[in-house]
Amino acid sequence: MENNARENEEIVKDIDKVLEKIRPYLNSEGGDIELVKFEDGIVYVKMMGACVDCGALDSTLTDGVEALLMEYVPEVIGVKNVIDSI
Repeated sequence: MENNARENEEIVKDIDKVLEKIRPYLNSEGGDIELVKFEDGIVYVKMMGACVDCGALDSTLTDGVEALLMEYVPEVIGVKNVIDSI
């Protein structure tokens, strides 16, 4: 591991900060997002409420959540929605 590699705990805190900024937009549409885990560069989230049956879910995940996380947290390489807890 590189000497300048950030601790996983620090990365998760940054991921949480980004999700907190996204959450009000999802809440306004009756949805929500929960961080399940961060592993090997992938952020696993659980979409809840209205997000579960939303036709724009894939777009929200890739164009919204994933794009913002990759912009603000360099260690993130992707986002996956989990249906059930891992």
